[in-house]
Amino acid sequence: MPFLHKQVNKSRLNPIIRSLKHRTERTPLRVAFGKIVREKRLALGLSQEKLAEKADLHINYVGSVERGERNIALENIYALAYALNCSAKELISES
Repeated sequence: MPFLHKQVNKSRLNPIIRSLKHRTERTPLRVAFGKIVREKRLALGLSQEKLAEKADLHINYVGSVERGERNIALENIYALAYALNCSAKELISES
């Protein structure tokens, strides 16, 4: 029996594709937050790798936060603040 490929209903995929795009969409708030993280990291002379290690986060995640591609979780904001020797409030209030 030959393999039958079922047609994919593209209209059903649109909400899925939109939700995935929304996850990595660069919004002004995300970009501003990432800029603050980058500035504080550089002021401390840390590489992204060292910051990721200190915050117990993946290096790719830290890079995507700095580029404004992540809707960062509260726990990760605190982890970054701890690693950057500042408060979470400092990271947020400046954004």
